[in-house]
Amino acid sequence: MKKALRWFVLIGIVVVSLAPILPQFVWSFSHRWLFPALLPTTWSTEPWEYVMTPTSRVGEGFANSLAIAVVVSIFSILVGLPAARALALHDFRGKSAVEWLLMVPIIVPGIVATMGIHQVFIRLNLTDTFIGVCLVHLIPCIPYMVLVMSSVFANYGTELEDTARTLGAGNFNVVRYVTLPGILPGLVVATMFTFLISWGQYITTVLIGGGVIITLPMVLFPFISGTNYSTAAAVSLIFVAPAILVLILTSRQLGRESSVMGGFGRL
Repeated sequence: MKKALRWFVLIGIVVVSLAPILPQFVWSFSHRWLFPALLPTTWSTEPWEYVMTPTSRVGEGFANSLAIAVVVSIFSILVGLPAARALALHDFRGKSAVEWLLMVPIIVPGIVATMGIHQVFIRLNLTDTFIGVCLVHLIPCIPYMVLVMSSVFANYGTELEDTARTLGAGNFNVVRYVTLPGILPGLVVATMFTFLISWGQYITTVLIGGGVIITLPMVLFPFISGTNYSTAAAVSLIFVAPAILVLILTSRQLGRESSVMGGFGRL
């Protein structure tokens, strides 16, 4: 019964997510679609043919966005996981201040923070570079990683780790065989969140990348602001494809018995 309910919820989420995309799919194959016609009067594959050409730079933007999002996700884990564990399992002086500082990148508009960081990055020669874009993407990503994993660690007991150590396991084996399996569902969800946040960044990439590092949102924006709706729809579908995949995987993780987000069962 529980398994059927999980699949029902998963299918419902997918259907609701895909419903707004159906018009975009139709637009991407249309050559002429005038009101009040329910379907295009003239169909064409030209938008997809153009998107697949090097001239559109969609392939370049997709590759760069994917590489940046993966690197940002990895660094978010390396930085956010220890911070989340410390905040959830330990009390120390200044803890409230640290928690407040973690919320600042979420509260402050991204363009404001990026404008200030831009001057620093110029002095460090990090503007117009791949690593510079990755670093600026970490600013909005790390808080979400820490918030999600803090909720996971808040429901995580360290008794199994202590038992493993008393049986002779080293720190590496404790992390590999005890800690990671215990927090894996939450870690997957947090990583997917950071991936999506980095994937959709536009302003930060434009300011720090300087037009040298081209990502998919930068390729998509001119089409959306123009009048070529068919090509814009085709690029939009490519842009949302990873997001839909991440949504499906996240939904499956949220449906499992875990402590993800602070209360979906017990580890």
